[in-house]
Amino acid sequence: MRFPFFRACLLTLLIVWAATTTLFAAEKLPGTLTVQDRLTSPHQSAAIEAMLTWKGFKTEAVLGGEPLELLIAGKVVATAVTGGDGRAFFSYTPKAKGSIFFTVRIGNSPRVAATEADGNLAVWERRGPIMAVEMIALMDGPVGQGPSLIWPGKEAVGRIPMPDAAEELGKVTQFYYNLLYVVTEDQVAGSTSQASAQARQWLKDRKFPVGHILVLPSDPAALGVKLDALHADGWKTLKVGVGRTKAFAETFLQRRLDAVMVPEPAKGDAPRKAKIAKEWKDVRRKL
Repeated sequence: MRFPFFRACLLTLLIVWAATTTLFAAEKLPGTLTVQDRLTSPHQSAAIEAMLTWKGFKTEAVLGGEPLELLIAGKVVATAVTGGDGRAFFSYTPKAKGSIFFTVRIGNSPRVAATEADGNLAVWERRGPIMAVEMIALMDGPVGQGPSLIWPGKEAVGRIPMPDAAEELGKVTQFYYNLLYVVTEDQVAGSTSQASAQARQWLKDRKFPVGHILVLPSDPAALGVKLDALHADGWKTLKVGVGRTKAFAETFLQRRLDAVMVPEPAKGDAPRKAKIAKEWKDVRRKL
C-alpha cells in the first residue's frame, strides 16, 4: 500500500521541480543599455558605441556576447554583438546633414530582458560654424559646486533655464551656428553613462534647439583636451564658446578662440579678453 503512495509523492516532486526549473529558466537578466551621442559629417561613417551592463543586489557586471540592434526611423540598420567588456560598435553612414535620432536595443537574447537606449547623431558640414555652450550658462541661479544641476526621474528635472536662453539659441541655430552643449560629470546625478541622456532630456523639456551633447570628466583640463581633439579631427570651425565659468572662458582664450560669458560675472571673475553679456538677449551682439 505504501508503494503507490511513494510513487505519487515522487511524481508530485518531479512536477514541482520541472515547473520551478522552467520558471527560473524563463527569467532573464534586467540588463541596462547606455549610448553616447556621436558627431559626424554627411557620407562619413560614424561609430556608434553602446554598453550593456547588469546590476544585481550586490554585484555589477558587463554582459558580453549579447546581440544588439541599431534602429533609425524604426528600422534596423545595423547589428552588433557585445564584447567581453560589454561594449558593441555599430557603423552607420548618414547621407545628409541634420540630427538623427537613433535607438539601440537588445536583439534575440535568451538571457537578457528586452531593453533599449536612445541617442542622437549630429551630422554637420565641416565648413559650418560651431558654437560651444556650457550648460550651466543656460541655468538660472548661482553656480553650485556639487551635482543636482540635473537629476534623473520620470522626467529629467533640475534648475530652471535662464530667461531667453532657449529663444536666443534657437535664433542662433536657425541662421548660423551648430551647437555643442558641454556638461561635466559633476553637474549631473546618477552614473556617468546616464549624463548624456539626462542632459538631452533637460534640454528637450525646456525647448532648447537640438545640438551635440559633449559629456566631459570633471578634470579642469578635459575641455581643452577635447577642443584640441576636435580641431585635430577637422572641426576647425569651432571658434567660440559661450559659458558661465572663468575656467571655461580661459580654455577658449588660451587657444586664441573667442569666449563670451553670460550672465555678467562678479568683478574679477572674467578673463581680460572675454566678452561679457549681461543676459542672453545680449549674446548675439557679442558673436
